[in-house]
Amino acid sequence: MTSAFKNCKSLLVTGANRGLGLQIVENLVAGGFSPGKIIATARSPGGAKELRYLADKHPHIHIIKLGVFTDVVNQRSIEKAASHVDELVQEDGLSCLINNAGINVFAKFDSVTAEQMLENFHTNCVAPLMITKAMLPMLRKAAAKGSGMGIHRAAVINMTSLLGSVELNWGERGSNFRWYPYRASKSALNMITRSMAVDLEADGILCMAIHPGWVRTSMGGQQAPLSTNESINSVLDVIGGLTEKDHSSFLHYTGEQLPW
Repeated sequence: MTSAFKNCKSLLVTGANRGLGLQIVENLVAGGFSPGKIIATARSPGGAKELRYLADKHPHIHIIKLGVFTDVVNQRSIEKAASHVDELVQEDGLSCLINNAGINVFAKFDSVTAEQMLENFHTNCVAPLMITKAMLPMLRKAAAKGSGMGIHRAAVINMTSLLGSVELNWGERGSNFRWYPYRASKSALNMITRSMAVDLEADGILCMAIHPGWVRTSMGGQQAPLSTNESINSVLDVIGGLTEKDHSSFLHYTGEQLPW
């Protein structure tokens, strides 16, 4: 289904300077099915060497500044990024927004602090909501030009985690991953996704959450079973095949439904 990205006029991915975000850009341009415009955000574009290398080779990649940590929840930073996106997409609007940027704050019950909870919540939940709000005029512009649901029209994809599933937080998964800030922030992001799906359905904007798997990144650690390429190949297959039936869903990178 990755060939579906040929029908996607523009795609914005946050946190594209490393990890899964960078892999999304790499795989899109390497597969011969790239969207018309790829807009990649980085906290410090000047230091994003691998992303800049890709942009130098592929002129339809556009890098804009948007931070992952404090900057990402700075409304002025978000509005400035939205203005740049609007200039790039113009009357076509924005076809696909992938809210990928995030952090993992490790803290168990006996060590967690309020500051850690708020830090993870701000970046993983509040920021995607505020970014989507800022990009909404462009998403609506794209949605107005099509029918059905999917990346050919307008879609919001939130990169979440099965560790945000309330139902799955039990037994081995509960005892091995007692990460209060991260799990709570991803659970909140899942609720945000479902709420946005309710509000944006009338506009024809597809909203869903996807779990990319446990991946070998700076966040996932080297013991993780999946490479970034393996994860993103599957994630892009799923995203490319999304239709009306997937609106408001929570999917595994394999395409299977996950319990909220």
